[in-house]
Order: sequence, then C-alpha cells, then structure tokens
Amino acid sequence: MKLIIQIPCYNEEKTLPLTFSDLPREIPGIDRIEYLIINDGSTDRTVEVAKELGVHHIVSFSGNRGLSAAFSAGLKRCLEEGADIIVNTDGDNAFPGWLIPDLVKPIVEHRADVVIGNRETNKIKHYSWVKRKLQRIGTKTVNAMAGTTVSDAVCGFRAYSAAAARKINTLSNYSYTTENLIQLGYERMKIVSMPIELNEETRKSRLMRSIPHFITNQMLTMVRSYSYYYGMRIYSLLAAIMFILGSLGIVRFIYLYYATGTAGRVQSLIVSSILITLAIFTFLIGIIADMIGTNRKLMEKMLEMMREMNQKNE
Repeated sequence: MKLIIQIPCYNEEKTLPLTFSDLPREIPGIDRIEYLIINDGSTDRTVEVAKELGVHHIVSFSGNRGLSAAFSAGLKRCLEEGADIIVNTDGDNAFPGWLIPDLVKPIVEHRADVVIGNRETNKIKHYSWVKRKLQRIGTKTVNAMAGTTVSDAVCGFRAYSAAAARKINTLSNYSYTTENLIQLGYERMKIVSMPIELNEETRKSRLMRSIPHFITNQMLTMVRSYSYYYGMRIYSLLAAIMFILGSLGIVRFIYLYYATGTAGRVQSLIVSSILITLAIFTFLIGIIADMIGTNRKLMEKMLEMMREMNQKNE
C-alpha cells in the first residue's frame, strides 16, 4: 500500500523544513511513503528547499493560483503516481505530521474512506470567540447539506482513500474543504473525524483575510456546491414557497370578495398571480437543473473511470 503526503506551498521556504521533519517515514500497514510538493507560484526558495529535503514529487504553477487549485493538482498527481492513500497537510507547519499514522489508520483498516482532523476550535487560544462560533455554525451547516457528521468542516488536515480521491472534482476558486464534503457526502463515502492538536502558529492565515471575506466566500461555495447535486430540491422548495404565498393571496381575495360583496383588493390577485407564475417557472428551472446535474454526474463517473484506468496503467 502506497501513501503520498501532499503539501500545497506558497513561499514556505522557512516553514517547509519544520513540516517535513515531522512527517512519518514508516507507518504500519503502509509499504511505501512518498512526499509531494505543490508549488503555488512561490517567489522564494520553496522549490529548492523541497529538493534539498528529498521530496519525491514537485508540481509547480507559474503563478499563484490559490489553495483550491493547488489541492486539485496535487490530488491528480498523487493518483497518477499510484497512491492508495493521500494525505493533505499544510506547508506552514500548522498540522502535526506525527499524527499522520493515526489519520490514515481508519483507511488502512478499511473503516473509512476519508478522515478529517478535528482541531477542536473551542480550545484554540488564538481563535477569537467570534471565529470559534462561526466554525461551529459553519460545520453544522455543511453537515446538514452533506449529510455528514464531521466535527471540523474546514480543516485541511485530511486523508483520502484512492477511491474517494477519484470522485473529487473541485470547482471552487476559494477553498476545497466544504465543496469536497458536500460532494463526498452525496457519494455516501464513509467520513470520520479525528481529534488533533495544532502546532504553534507560524504565520497568519492567508485564506481568512477577514471574517466577512471568509463568511461570504464559504457561503457562496456551499450554496454553489449544494446546487450542483441538489438543484431540484432547491428550486422545488423556492417554487413551493412562492406557490403557497400566491395561493394564500388568492384565498384572501376570494374570502374578502364573498365577505364584503365587492370586487376590490385586486392588487392581492395580481400579486398572487405573479407569484404562482414565478413558482411554475422556478419549478421548470429546477427540472432543467436536475437534467444538468444528471449530466454532471455522468461526466464525473467517466472521469472517475478514467482516473482509475490511468492509475492501473502506472
């Protein structure tokens, strides 16, 4: 069984040696461990340092494309290199590499497809009360959308089986964490959490420029990802709400008409007619979204089969 540990990096020449020194060299049940660096357009000596450390594989971008693109490129390369298990960690030494044997153990023992670290954010001292609260609310929201029960939805310290990795298609330009969960939850992958402790902070997060920026991007990612797989559910709900409101308006008009004997309050009838018309159109959009979603699912199945074939040919 082959494990590849991938590390997305953007100007991490100072912290990469710390990260690398903490990575395991041997793990029970794993025959071979390799390391992969995704150089996300670094302008420092990140690549040179990686080579000096003996990293097996390096994927480089000519410019900075962001964490999501780096994660996807790393996952693709890991599968091409024949990885049976893929671990994603950070180049800033935030996550404890020495916990990787525990992280992959449920996958080695075929008890899980994906293992996600739980940072237990309520215990992190340098997290503000607002940030802790947002993490809890965000995780509950993602779990509700994905049908999962993870404890930390945005933690990037993760282990994937090859079967789970082949199903991942990341489209978000911001972050892959919530999108992956919704997708893997839809695919009914077995996802478990594992409590972890964080290393000392070496730098501020580049992903969270500010709390409003983080919330906005995460919400957009969640809504977009959910609509990819449950478009019919979303549009049907919107259509039902508009139809009910429209129907109530018509009932109100009829009641008042017979109660007063006058034909007034035509505004209610007009508004209700508009709402019901919109409800019908929204439902039709839902049908179209469902058809597009079916196409996406078929394409994803084809991509998954191609990845599996490429992996077998390596």
